[in-house]
Amino acid sequence: MTITVPAVMITAPASGQGKSLVTAALARLHRNAGRKVRVFKHGPDYLDPMVLEVASGQPVYQLHPWMTGENECRWRVAEAAQDADLILIEGAMGLFDGTPSSADLAKLLGIPALPVIDASGMAQTFGALVLGLASFDPELSVYQVIANKVGSPRHGDMLKERLPDGISLLGAIPRDDAMSIPDRNLGLVQAAELEGLDQQLDQAAEVLKAAGLDVLPKAVAIAALERSKPEALLAGVRIAIARDLAFSFIYRANTELLEAMGAELHYFSPLVDAQLPLADALWLPGGYPELHGSTLANNTSMLNCIRAFYHAGKPILAECGGFMACAEELADKEGVVHSLLGLIPGRAAMAKRLQGLGMHSLTAQEGELRGHTYHRSTLETSWKPAAHTYKQAGTGSEAVFCEKGLVGSYFHGYFPSAPALVAAVFRGQPLRFPSASEKTHA
Repeated sequence: MTITVPAVMITAPASGQGKSLVTAALARLHRNAGRKVRVFKHGPDYLDPMVLEVASGQPVYQLHPWMTGENECRWRVAEAAQDADLILIEGAMGLFDGTPSSADLAKLLGIPALPVIDASGMAQTFGALVLGLASFDPELSVYQVIANKVGSPRHGDMLKERLPDGISLLGAIPRDDAMSIPDRNLGLVQAAELEGLDQQLDQAAEVLKAAGLDVLPKAVAIAALERSKPEALLAGVRIAIARDLAFSFIYRANTELLEAMGAELHYFSPLVDAQLPLADALWLPGGYPELHGSTLANNTSMLNCIRAFYHAGKPILAECGGFMACAEELADKEGVVHSLLGLIPGRAAMAKRLQGLGMHSLTAQEGELRGHTYHRSTLETSWKPAAHTYKQAGTGSEAVFCEKGLVGSYFHGYFPSAPALVAAVFRGQPLRFPSASEKTHA
Protein backbone atom coordinates (compact mmCIF):
# COMPACT_ATOMS: atom_id res chain seq x y z
CA MET A 1 0.00 0.00 0.00
CA THR A 2 1.24 3.46 -0.87
CA ILE A 3 0.10 6.94 0.11
CA THR A 4 0.44 9.91 -2.22
CA VAL A 5 1.34 13.25 -0.64
CA PRO A 6 3.23 16.40 -1.69
CA ALA A 7 6.73 16.15 -0.20
CA VAL A 8 10.09 17.83 -0.71
CA MET A 9 13.56 18.11 0.82
CA ILE A 10 14.48 21.76 1.50
CA THR A 11 18.23 21.90 1.02
CA ALA A 12 21.04 24.24 -0.05
CA PRO A 13 24.53 24.25 -1.53
CA ALA A 14 25.99 25.10 1.90
CA SER A 15 25.09 26.15 5.41
CA GLY A 16 24.04 29.76 5.87
CA GLN A 17 21.84 29.99 2.76
CA GLY A 18 18.65 30.54 4.78
CA LYS A 19 17.01 27.13 4.39
CA SER A 20 15.93 26.92 8.07
CA LEU A 21 13.80 30.05 7.88
CA VAL A 22 12.53 29.17 4.42
CA THR A 23 11.42 25.77 5.70
CA ALA A 24 9.75 27.32 8.74
CA ALA A 25 8.06 30.03 6.66
CA LEU A 26 6.83 27.45 4.12
CA ALA A 27 5.39 25.37 6.94
CA ARG A 28 3.60 28.41 8.38
CA LEU A 29 2.40 29.54 4.94
CA HIS A 30 0.69 26.24 4.20
CA ARG A 31 -0.54 25.86 7.77
CA ASN A 32 -2.18 29.28 7.53
CA ALA A 33 -3.83 28.07 4.31
CA GLY A 34 -5.55 25.33 6.33
CA ARG A 35 -3.21 22.46 5.49
CA LYS A 36 -1.69 19.97 7.91
CA VAL A 37 2.06 20.26 7.50
CA ARG A 38 4.51 17.71 8.88
CA VAL A 39 8.14 18.77 9.06
CA PHE A 40 11.25 16.67 9.69
CA LYS A 41 14.89 17.60 10.20
CA HIS A 42 17.75 15.71 8.63
CA GLY A 43 20.48 15.05 11.16
CA PRO A 44 21.06 15.42 14.89
CA ASP A 45 19.69 18.94 15.35
CA TYR A 46 17.80 20.09 18.45
CA LEU A 47 17.40 23.80 17.72
CA ASP A 48 15.88 23.98 14.22
CA PRO A 49 13.09 21.53 15.20
CA MET A 50 12.05 23.86 18.04
CA VAL A 51 11.31 26.61 15.50
CA LEU A 52 9.78 24.16 13.02
CA GLU A 53 7.35 22.90 15.65
CA VAL A 54 6.17 26.44 16.32
CA ALA A 55 5.86 27.05 12.57
CA SER A 56 3.90 23.89 11.77
CA GLY A 57 2.02 23.30 15.02
CA GLN A 58 3.03 19.63 14.74
CA PRO A 59 5.75 17.46 16.31
CA VAL A 60 9.09 17.41 14.50
CA TYR A 61 11.36 14.37 14.41
CA GLN A 62 14.95 13.84 13.29
CA LEU A 63 15.71 11.65 10.27
CA HIS A 64 19.21 10.30 9.67
CA PRO A 65 19.81 6.99 7.90
CA TRP A 66 22.82 6.18 10.11
CA MET A 67 21.68 7.55 13.48
CA THR A 68 17.98 6.76 13.40
CA GLY A 69 18.28 3.96 10.84
CA GLU A 70 16.86 3.68 7.33
CA ASN A 71 13.75 1.79 8.44
CA GLU A 72 12.87 4.45 10.99
CA CYS A 73 13.31 7.19 8.37
CA ARG A 74 10.85 5.40 6.12
CA TRP A 75 8.43 4.64 8.96
CA ARG A 76 8.39 8.20 10.32
CA VAL A 77 7.56 9.68 6.93
CA ALA A 78 4.99 6.96 6.17
CA GLU A 79 3.29 7.63 9.51
CA ALA A 80 3.15 11.37 8.76
CA ALA A 81 1.79 10.73 5.26
CA GLN A 82 -1.31 9.09 6.73
CA ASP A 83 -3.00 12.46 7.28
CA ALA A 84 -0.57 15.18 6.15
CA ASP A 85 -1.33 17.57 3.30
CA LEU A 86 2.36 18.40 2.92
CA ILE A 87 5.65 16.92 4.13
CA LEU A 88 8.76 19.10 4.37
CA ILE A 89 12.21 17.85 5.35
CA GLU A 90 14.87 20.39 6.20
CA GLY A 91 18.28 19.23 5.10
CA ALA A 92 21.59 19.67 6.89
CA MET A 93 24.64 21.60 5.65
CA GLY A 94 25.01 21.38 1.87
CA LEU A 95 22.99 18.98 -0.27
CA PHE A 96 25.83 16.48 -0.70
CA ASP A 97 27.68 17.12 2.55
CA GLY A 98 28.07 14.39 5.15
CA THR A 99 27.65 10.64 5.11
CA PRO A 100 24.77 10.09 4.74
CA SER A 101 23.98 13.42 3.11
CA SER A 102 20.65 15.18 2.62
CA ALA A 103 20.75 13.86 -0.94
CA ASP A 104 21.11 10.32 0.40
CA LEU A 105 18.05 10.79 2.60
CA ALA A 106 16.02 12.26 -0.26
CA LYS A 107 16.88 9.28 -2.47
CA LEU A 108 16.09 6.83 0.32
CA LEU A 109 12.62 8.33 0.69
CA GLY A 110 12.05 8.89 -3.02
CA ILE A 111 11.40 12.63 -2.71
CA PRO A 112 12.87 15.53 -4.73
CA ALA A 113 15.35 18.08 -3.41
CA LEU A 114 14.44 21.77 -3.47
CA PRO A 115 17.63 23.87 -3.14
CA VAL A 116 17.51 27.27 -1.44
CA ILE A 117 20.35 29.42 -2.77
CA ASP A 118 21.50 32.77 -1.40
CA ALA A 119 21.49 34.75 -4.63
CA SER A 120 22.92 37.95 -3.20
CA GLY A 121 26.05 38.90 -5.09
CA MET A 122 25.38 36.72 -8.15
CA ALA A 123 23.36 36.79 -11.35
CA GLN A 124 23.76 34.32 -14.25
CA THR A 125 26.16 32.20 -12.18
CA PHE A 126 23.07 31.19 -10.22
CA GLY A 127 22.09 28.96 -13.15
CA ALA A 128 25.49 27.29 -13.21
CA LEU A 129 25.21 26.50 -9.52
CA VAL A 130 21.73 25.05 -10.03
CA LEU A 131 22.99 22.94 -12.92
CA GLY A 132 25.74 21.52 -10.77
CA LEU A 133 23.39 20.63 -7.91
CA ALA A 134 20.86 19.07 -10.26
CA SER A 135 23.32 17.01 -12.32
CA PHE A 136 25.86 15.93 -9.67
CA ASP A 137 23.83 12.81 -8.81
CA PRO A 138 21.55 11.55 -11.62
CA GLU A 139 19.57 9.48 -9.12
CA LEU A 140 18.43 12.61 -7.27
CA SER A 141 15.42 14.55 -8.51
CA VAL A 142 15.73 18.36 -8.63
CA TYR A 143 13.04 20.15 -10.64
CA GLN A 144 12.65 23.47 -8.78
CA VAL A 145 14.88 25.93 -6.95
CA ILE A 146 14.37 28.89 -4.61
CA ALA A 147 16.41 32.07 -4.86
CA ASN A 148 16.90 33.74 -1.47
CA LYS A 149 17.90 37.32 -0.56
CA VAL A 150 17.12 38.70 -3.99
CA GLY A 151 17.78 42.43 -4.40
CA SER A 152 14.97 43.38 -6.81
CA PRO A 153 12.37 41.96 -9.23
CA ARG A 154 14.87 42.49 -12.06
CA HIS A 155 17.46 40.51 -10.10
CA GLY A 156 14.95 37.65 -9.86
CA ASP A 157 14.30 37.78 -13.62
CA MET A 158 18.03 37.56 -14.35
CA LEU A 159 18.31 34.46 -12.19
CA LYS A 160 15.34 32.85 -13.89
CA GLU A 161 16.59 33.51 -17.42
CA ARG A 162 19.66 31.27 -17.17
CA LEU A 163 18.22 28.28 -15.35
CA PRO A 164 18.97 24.91 -16.97
CA ASP A 165 16.26 23.11 -18.94
CA GLY A 166 13.78 21.19 -16.81
CA ILE A 167 14.29 23.30 -13.69
CA SER A 168 12.03 26.18 -12.74
CA LEU A 169 12.30 28.97 -10.21
CA LEU A 170 9.68 28.34 -7.54
CA GLY A 171 10.18 31.82 -6.13
CA ALA A 172 12.63 34.67 -5.57
CA ILE A 173 12.56 35.75 -1.92
CA PRO A 174 13.54 39.38 -1.30
CA ARG A 175 15.70 40.49 1.58
CA ASP A 176 13.42 40.94 4.57
CA ASP A 177 13.95 41.17 8.32
CA ALA A 178 11.24 38.55 8.84
CA MET A 179 13.50 35.99 7.16
CA SER A 180 16.20 36.10 9.83
CA ILE A 181 16.48 34.51 13.29
CA PRO A 182 19.45 35.14 15.60
CA ASP A 183 21.85 32.34 16.40
CA ARG A 184 24.54 31.54 18.94
CA ASN A 185 27.43 29.11 19.26
CA LEU A 186 25.47 25.87 18.66
CA GLY A 187 22.85 27.11 16.19
CA LEU A 188 19.61 29.07 16.27
CA VAL A 189 18.49 30.72 19.49
CA GLN A 190 15.93 28.46 21.18
CA ALA A 191 12.35 29.07 20.07
CA ALA A 192 11.23 29.68 23.67
CA GLU A 193 13.69 32.59 23.91
CA LEU A 194 12.45 34.35 20.75
CA GLU A 195 9.87 36.98 21.61
CA GLY A 196 7.25 37.43 18.89
CA LEU A 197 8.26 34.27 16.98
CA ASP A 198 4.68 33.48 15.95
CA GLN A 199 4.17 36.93 14.51
CA GLN A 200 7.51 36.79 12.71
CA LEU A 201 6.64 33.44 11.13
CA ASP A 202 3.35 34.86 9.91
CA GLN A 203 5.22 37.79 8.37
CA ALA A 204 7.77 35.44 6.80
CA ALA A 205 4.93 33.35 5.37
CA GLU A 206 3.51 36.46 3.71
CA VAL A 207 6.92 37.25 2.22
CA LEU A 208 7.00 33.77 0.67
CA LYS A 209 3.41 34.04 -0.55
CA ALA A 210 4.17 37.30 -2.33
CA ALA A 211 7.17 35.58 -3.95
CA GLY A 212 4.95 32.83 -5.35
CA LEU A 213 5.95 30.03 -2.96
CA ASP A 214 2.38 29.09 -1.98
CA VAL A 215 2.25 26.34 -4.62
CA LEU A 216 2.36 22.75 -3.34
CA PRO A 217 5.26 20.61 -4.57
CA LYS A 218 4.61 17.48 -6.61
CA ALA A 219 3.01 14.55 -4.85
CA VAL A 220 5.16 11.48 -4.29
CA ALA A 221 4.25 7.91 -3.40
CA ILE A 222 5.16 6.92 0.18
CA ALA A 223 5.05 3.23 1.06
CA ALA A 224 2.98 2.50 4.18
CA LEU A 225 5.02 0.80 6.91
CA GLU A 226 4.36 -0.57 10.39
CA ARG A 227 6.70 -0.41 13.35
CA SER A 228 7.20 -3.08 15.99
CA LYS A 229 6.41 -2.18 19.59
CA PRO A 230 9.42 -2.12 21.97
CA GLU A 231 9.59 -4.39 24.99
CA ALA A 232 8.40 -3.00 28.33
CA LEU A 233 11.95 -2.82 29.69
CA LEU A 234 11.18 0.20 31.90
CA ALA A 235 7.76 -0.77 33.20
CA GLY A 236 6.99 1.19 36.36
CA VAL A 237 10.28 3.14 36.33
CA ARG A 238 9.76 6.82 37.15
CA ILE A 239 12.24 9.08 35.32
CA ALA A 240 12.73 12.73 36.26
CA ILE A 241 13.82 14.79 33.23
CA ALA A 242 15.35 18.26 33.47
CA ARG A 243 13.67 20.53 30.94
CA ASP A 244 13.99 24.32 30.81
CA LEU A 245 16.07 26.96 29.01
CA ALA A 246 19.28 25.47 30.45
CA PHE A 247 18.46 21.83 29.62
CA SER A 248 16.42 21.44 26.47
CA PHE A 249 18.23 19.17 24.01
CA ILE A 250 15.73 16.33 24.02
CA TYR A 251 14.67 14.26 21.03
CA ARG A 252 10.94 13.57 20.94
CA ALA A 253 11.79 10.06 19.80
CA ASN A 254 13.78 9.53 23.01
CA THR A 255 10.98 10.42 25.39
CA GLU A 256 8.45 8.52 23.31
CA LEU A 257 10.63 5.41 23.47
CA LEU A 258 10.95 5.69 27.26
CA GLU A 259 7.16 5.86 27.55
CA ALA A 260 6.70 3.01 25.08
CA MET A 261 9.01 0.89 27.27
CA GLY A 262 6.73 1.61 30.24
CA ALA A 263 8.51 4.50 31.98
CA GLU A 264 6.65 7.31 33.74
CA LEU A 265 8.18 10.67 32.80
CA HIS A 266 8.18 13.64 35.17
CA TYR A 267 9.69 16.95 34.05
CA PHE A 268 11.28 19.56 36.29
CA SER A 269 13.35 22.73 36.01
CA PRO A 270 16.76 22.94 37.71
CA LEU A 271 16.50 26.70 37.23
CA VAL A 272 13.33 27.35 39.24
CA ASP A 273 12.17 24.19 41.03
CA ALA A 274 13.30 23.55 44.61
CA GLN A 275 12.74 19.78 44.65
CA LEU A 276 13.09 16.80 42.36
CA PRO A 277 9.95 14.91 41.39
CA LEU A 278 9.57 11.50 43.01
CA ALA A 279 11.68 9.35 40.70
CA ASP A 280 13.73 6.19 40.33
CA ALA A 281 16.10 7.67 37.73
CA LEU A 282 17.23 11.09 36.54
CA TRP A 283 18.08 12.45 33.09
CA LEU A 284 20.08 15.68 32.74
CA PRO A 285 20.04 16.37 28.97
CA GLY A 286 22.13 18.82 27.01
CA GLY A 287 21.49 22.54 26.69
CA TYR A 288 23.06 25.81 27.77
CA PRO A 289 23.95 25.58 31.48
CA GLU A 290 26.76 28.09 30.89
CA LEU A 291 24.18 30.79 30.10
CA HIS A 292 22.44 30.19 33.41
CA GLY A 293 25.39 29.38 35.67
CA SER A 294 24.51 31.89 38.37
CA THR A 295 20.87 30.80 38.57
CA LEU A 296 21.82 27.14 38.74
CA ALA A 297 24.50 27.78 41.37
CA ASN A 298 22.10 29.79 43.54
CA ASN A 299 19.38 27.12 43.49
CA THR A 300 21.03 25.27 46.36
CA SER A 301 17.89 23.34 47.25
CA MET A 302 17.81 21.69 43.81
CA LEU A 303 21.57 21.11 43.79
CA ASN A 304 21.30 19.34 47.15
CA CYS A 305 18.42 17.18 45.90
CA ILE A 306 20.41 16.02 42.88
CA ARG A 307 23.50 15.40 45.03
CA ALA A 308 21.45 13.29 47.43
CA PHE A 309 19.99 11.38 44.47
CA TYR A 310 23.50 10.61 43.23
CA HIS A 311 24.89 9.62 46.64
CA ALA A 312 21.95 7.26 47.08
CA GLY A 313 23.33 5.38 44.07
CA LYS A 314 20.29 6.04 41.88
CA PRO A 315 20.67 6.08 38.08
CA ILE A 316 21.57 9.40 36.42
CA LEU A 317 22.19 9.98 32.71
CA ALA A 318 24.03 13.26 32.08
CA GLU A 319 24.52 14.34 28.46
CA CYS A 320 26.66 17.26 27.29
CA GLY A 321 25.20 20.29 29.11
CA GLY A 322 23.90 18.02 31.85
CA PHE A 323 27.34 16.44 32.01
CA MET A 324 28.93 19.88 32.43
CA ALA A 325 26.53 20.69 35.26
CA CYS A 326 27.73 17.60 37.12
CA ALA A 327 31.22 19.08 37.50
CA GLU A 328 32.38 20.88 40.61
CA GLU A 329 32.73 24.12 38.67
CA LEU A 330 31.64 25.60 35.37
CA ALA A 331 33.49 28.54 33.78
CA ASP A 332 31.27 30.44 31.34
CA LYS A 333 32.44 32.24 28.20
CA GLU A 334 33.27 35.38 30.22
CA GLY A 335 35.46 33.30 32.52
CA VAL A 336 33.08 33.59 35.48
CA VAL A 337 33.26 30.41 37.54
CA HIS A 338 30.08 28.90 39.03
CA SER A 339 29.96 26.16 41.67
CA LEU A 340 27.59 23.46 40.45
CA LEU A 341 26.70 19.88 41.39
CA GLY A 342 30.15 18.52 42.21
CA LEU A 343 29.25 14.94 41.30
CA ILE A 344 32.28 14.82 39.01
CA PRO A 345 35.58 16.25 40.31
CA GLY A 346 36.97 18.97 38.09
CA ARG A 347 35.90 21.96 36.02
CA ALA A 348 33.92 22.40 32.83
CA ALA A 349 34.96 25.47 30.84
CA MET A 350 33.76 27.14 27.68
CA ALA A 351 36.31 27.25 24.86
CA LYS A 352 36.79 29.62 21.95
CA ARG A 353 36.38 26.86 19.36
CA LEU A 354 34.34 23.71 18.86
CA GLN A 355 35.78 20.82 20.85
CA GLY A 356 33.66 18.03 19.47
CA LEU A 357 31.57 17.56 16.33
CA GLY A 358 30.32 14.51 14.49
CA MET A 359 28.29 11.33 14.54
CA HIS A 360 29.32 8.88 17.27
CA SER A 361 28.25 5.56 18.70
CA LEU A 362 28.71 3.88 22.07
CA THR A 363 29.05 0.11 21.98
CA ALA A 364 28.22 -2.14 24.93
CA GLN A 365 27.03 -5.70 25.19
CA GLU A 366 23.53 -4.28 25.59
CA GLY A 367 23.66 -2.72 22.12
CA GLU A 368 25.12 0.06 19.99
CA LEU A 369 23.75 3.48 20.92
CA ARG A 370 24.12 5.90 18.03
CA GLY A 371 24.06 9.67 18.26
CA HIS A 372 26.34 12.67 17.98
CA THR A 373 28.55 15.15 19.76
CA TYR A 374 28.61 18.93 19.32
CA HIS A 375 30.14 21.04 22.06
CA ARG A 376 32.26 24.12 22.63
CA SER A 377 33.51 23.28 26.11
CA THR A 378 35.93 20.98 27.89
CA LEU A 379 35.76 19.08 31.16
CA GLU A 380 38.94 18.32 33.05
CA THR A 381 38.54 15.61 35.67
CA SER A 382 40.60 13.07 37.58
CA TRP A 383 38.06 10.37 36.78
CA LYS A 384 39.08 7.66 34.33
CA PRO A 385 36.67 6.93 31.46
CA ALA A 386 34.85 3.61 31.53
CA ALA A 387 34.59 3.68 27.74
CA HIS A 388 34.89 5.89 24.69
CA THR A 389 32.53 6.51 21.82
CA TYR A 390 33.47 5.66 18.24
CA LYS A 391 33.30 8.40 15.61
CA GLN A 392 31.49 7.42 12.44
CA ALA A 393 33.85 9.36 10.16
CA GLY A 394 37.26 10.82 10.92
CA THR A 395 39.12 10.64 14.20
CA GLY A 396 38.24 11.47 17.78
CA SER A 397 36.04 10.07 20.49
CA GLU A 398 34.15 11.14 23.59
CA ALA A 399 34.91 9.81 27.05
CA VAL A 400 32.08 8.06 28.89
CA PHE A 401 32.24 8.05 32.70
CA CYS A 402 30.40 5.60 34.93
CA GLU A 403 30.44 6.06 38.71
CA LYS A 404 27.83 4.74 41.14
CA GLY A 405 24.65 5.21 39.10
CA LEU A 406 25.95 8.10 36.99
CA VAL A 407 26.61 7.72 33.26
CA GLY A 408 28.03 10.99 31.91
CA SER A 409 29.48 12.12 28.60
CA TYR A 410 29.42 14.85 25.97
CA PHE A 411 27.79 12.22 23.74
CA HIS A 412 24.09 12.69 22.89
CA GLY A 413 22.38 9.33 22.32
CA TYR A 414 19.43 8.53 20.05
CA PHE A 415 17.61 6.13 22.34
CA PRO A 416 15.65 4.10 19.73
CA SER A 417 18.95 2.88 18.26
CA ALA A 418 19.63 0.79 21.40
CA PRO A 419 16.56 0.35 23.65
CA ALA A 420 18.14 -2.36 25.83
CA LEU A 421 21.21 -0.23 26.57
CA VAL A 422 19.06 2.79 27.42
CA ALA A 423 16.87 0.67 29.70
CA ALA A 424 19.99 -0.60 31.48
CA VAL A 425 21.15 2.97 32.12
CA PHE A 426 17.83 4.06 33.64
CA ARG A 427 17.56 0.88 35.70
CA GLY A 428 21.03 1.46 37.09
CA GLN A 429 22.42 -1.76 35.67
CA PRO A 430 26.20 -1.73 35.04
CA LEU A 431 26.96 -1.38 31.36
CA ARG A 432 29.17 -4.10 29.93
CA PHE A 433 31.69 -2.51 27.59
CA PRO A 434 33.88 -4.68 25.36
CA SER A 435 37.47 -5.13 26.50
CA ALA A 436 40.43 -3.92 24.48
CA SER A 437 41.05 -7.45 23.20
CA GLU A 438 37.40 -7.84 22.20
CA LYS A 439 37.60 -4.56 20.26
CA THR A 440 40.77 -5.75 18.53
CA HIS A 441 39.11 -8.96 17.36
CA ALA A 442 35.79 -7.35 16.48
